[in-house]
Amino acid sequence: MSRVTGGYPVTGIRAALPSQFLWQMLGRMLDYMAAELNDTALMLRYQDGDVGAFETLYKRHRGPLFRFLLRQIGNQQFAEDMFQEVWSKIIGNRKSYRPTAKFTTYMYHIARNCAVDHYRRSGRQPALTPDQEEPLPEPIATTGDPVTEAQTRETREMLLEALNNLPPDQREVFLLHEESGFTLEEIGTITDTGRETVKSRLRYALGKLRKCVSQEETLSIDND
Repeated sequence: MSRVTGGYPVTGIRAALPSQFLWQMLGRMLDYMAAELNDTALMLRYQDGDVGAFETLYKRHRGPLFRFLLRQIGNQQFAEDMFQEVWSKIIGNRKSYRPTAKFTTYMYHIARNCAVDHYRRSGRQPALTPDQEEPLPEPIATTGDPVTEAQTRETREMLLEALNNLPPDQREVFLLHEESGFTLEEIGTITDTGRETVKSRLRYALGKLRKCVSQEETLSIDND
């Protein structure tokens, strides 16, 4: 006797559906399952030799990782070199990878160490300039009002300058928290720093940036 699902025999449903449709539906289900795999599962699959899993990780995180490095280092060529170095280390250390933390925490810990090594080798602190913030600068939404657009551009440049003037440890925490979305605990793991120290650095960074915005608003009012 055929098993019944929703009032219809399963054999009847199978008979009514073309085999091609079933294969297409199965393919979509597998694609969906692959897309839903979390980073840790993908890294473990890559550890077992699944190159496709690594490609998914790379496509998923290449943009945010490069932006973090670029804003930390302040030089596109150096950021590109470091970007390749981070992925090379992930590839080289894949056999020793252990999922003791989120993959992104693991990845940004490597990136942070690469940045620290870069500072030590170069003997310089990172410096951002407006034309180096992004490899392809994000367009500013047009309002049709030249004055408003000019003020928006000036505010963006002022914020970038303020971010550049932050101490490296405060800028690092700010970028990891506000742009990359890490928690204080995760930032502590990435930077080998206690939670309260991370919290303090973030508070100082936010305070200085808010002060910058307040000064800009005061200037705008005075110029009106």
